[in-house]
Amino acid sequence: MENKQKPDFLFESSNYKILIIGLAVIGLGFLLMSGGGSDDPKVFSEDIFSFRRIRLAPTVVLIGFGVVIYSIFKKSDKQ
Repeated sequence: MENKQKPDFLFESSNYKILIIGLAVIGLGFLLMSGGGSDDPKVFSEDIFSFRRIRLAPTVVLIGFGVVIYSIFKKSDKQ
C-alpha cells in the first residue's frame, strides 16, 4: 500500500534545457571578453578596444541573460 508520487519540480525539463543554453551563451560572452592584455605592463595594447571586446561580447552576454530570464518565466504546459 505504498503510494509513490512523482516529485513535483519547480520547472519542466524544457525550462532547464533553455536555462543551460542561456548559461552556455553567457559563458561564451565572457570568453569573448577575455585576453587582449600585453605581456609587458609598460606597453599599452590597443587590442583591448577591439570590436569583439567592446560590442560583441557584452551583446552576447545580454542575450544569454535574456534567454535565462525567458527560461524562468516560461509557462509550463501542465496546469
